[in-house]
Amino acid sequence: MTDFISNFSKLSINEIPSKLNTIKFPELNKEQNALSSQFETLSNRLDEKDTITKINDSLRNKTYLVGSVPSRSDLLVFEKLFPEASKLTTTKEELAKYRHVLRWIDLVQNTLVKVSEPIKIDYDVELPREIKEKKKPAQPTTTDKTAAPKETKAEPKNNAKADKSKTKETPFMELSEEERKARLDAKEAKKAAKAKINAEKEKQKQQEKAASVAPPTPTMVDLRVGFIEKAERHPDADSLYVSTIHMGDEEGPRIVCSGLVNHIPIEEMQQRYIIVVANLKPVTMRGVKSCAMVLCASNSDKVEFVNPPPNSKAGDKIFFETYKGEPEKQLNPKKKIWEAIQPKFTTTDNFEVTFTEDGKDPVYLVNEKGEKCKNTSIVGAKVN
Repeated sequence: MTDFISNFSKLSINEIPSKLNTIKFPELNKEQNALSSQFETLSNRLDEKDTITKINDSLRNKTYLVGSVPSRSDLLVFEKLFPEASKLTTTKEELAKYRHVLRWIDLVQNTLVKVSEPIKIDYDVELPREIKEKKKPAQPTTTDKTAAPKETKAEPKNNAKADKSKTKETPFMELSEEERKARLDAKEAKKAAKAKINAEKEKQKQQEKAASVAPPTPTMVDLRVGFIEKAERHPDADSLYVSTIHMGDEEGPRIVCSGLVNHIPIEEMQQRYIIVVANLKPVTMRGVKSCAMVLCASNSDKVEFVNPPPNSKAGDKIFFETYKGEPEKQLNPKKKIWEAIQPKFTTTDNFEVTFTEDGKDPVYLVNEKGEKCKNTSIVGAKVN
């Protein structure tokens, strides 16, 4: 990497679009290629409030965007972020909030890009220490050894005989009228209590039965981040790709067929993160068993991927807000669960994927951190 920097002739910021593809950057691994692709997509969303914060957070432990080496994404993001970054040094609070992205801007403007008015960063300013919140370990439950032992009262042995006599029931015919009535009332009360218990059990049984036939919800669907390791054309189907996708399974990557040949170039199918539906029943497509489905957004004109949030990893759980839970191990095709909920998926004006239940507000497709999943350019898309 040192040789690359020392031999690199800095570009002016205006030359980046025209000369970017002529530069031979250091070779990246699979994960770095995927990150680079995500940051290029993210560079088109700098008008969103949280984008610069996401870039700043991702640079917390990195020299460049993808790690310790520069890539084309550093130039693309720098070109679009530089005008905004010029406004981030007005106060000490902003310097503290965006310290990582400003450090990266300074690095790029000194190694890769020439700008007419470089951003001046005062490294002598004392900034508050950056603190990461740590979860406190759960306190183990302890037994108070000083607590006094519970007192126990031993039954006197000489009362044992008397206790037995108390348990012997007097014959019904020898009871007085009042005692007979009391005993009958007690039996009726016992019978009523038993009937009440049986009624409660039946009610619970009916509730469980009703729950088993409840309408399908997105909770049942296993949505995850997947990483396409390799994609190639199906040998016996002109419209299908056959992809090897890692999605966090202990058994390793799965084979997935997708009908995207006429919509997405094969170059865009390589080494990238996507979202998969992981618990559909496997189907055989022209002799190849497909074990998941790639989630895409589409309209009548084009198809594009639904992208996971930046810094996602293969296997990360994705779900719709308020519908987080344990998905079905495998969706039963006869119950038509996917067919019932998928038509309620769409995208907003900001390309965020949502699910809208009848009579309720839309909920967003997010990860554990609450970061939203988005497509690239289609508003009101069909998502499947």
